[in-house]
Amino acid sequence: MTGWMRHAPRRVAVSACGIAAVLLFVGAPAHVADLLRHGLRPYGWAPGWLNLYWSSLALFDVLAAVFLLRGERRGLDLACVVVATDLAANWYAVYGLRHSDLAAQPGLQRLAVFAAVVLGTAPFVRRHLPR
Repeated sequence: MTGWMRHAPRRVAVSACGIAAVLLFVGAPAHVADLLRHGLRPYGWAPGWLNLYWSSLALFDVLAAVFLLRGERRGLDLACVVVATDLAANWYAVYGLRHSDLAAQPGLQRLAVFAAVVLGTAPFVRRHLPR
């Protein structure tokens, strides 16, 4: 962990949790809308397991955001799992299934930045959250 992160005040950790929670809340409605419009298979080109994973984010995005806003460590843990697996799933979909690349996928670019922020600040933020 870098020096400034080790000594940053608690308000920085609270801000990081708040930003992550807001961005998780922003992503959840897209998954809910997909569920309402298309059911558990919103993307016909994707395998069933991948569709089910993306549909599950309607719940897990909201849970992680709520736990983060409540200042719970499990919110940070869940947010890390969600962004890491979501990035991996989307990367697989873009490269493995759609045969595209990062430059052509602004959604994947945004997700990669969000994942980097969440995962990069998690060790610092974790220190400031109660067990």
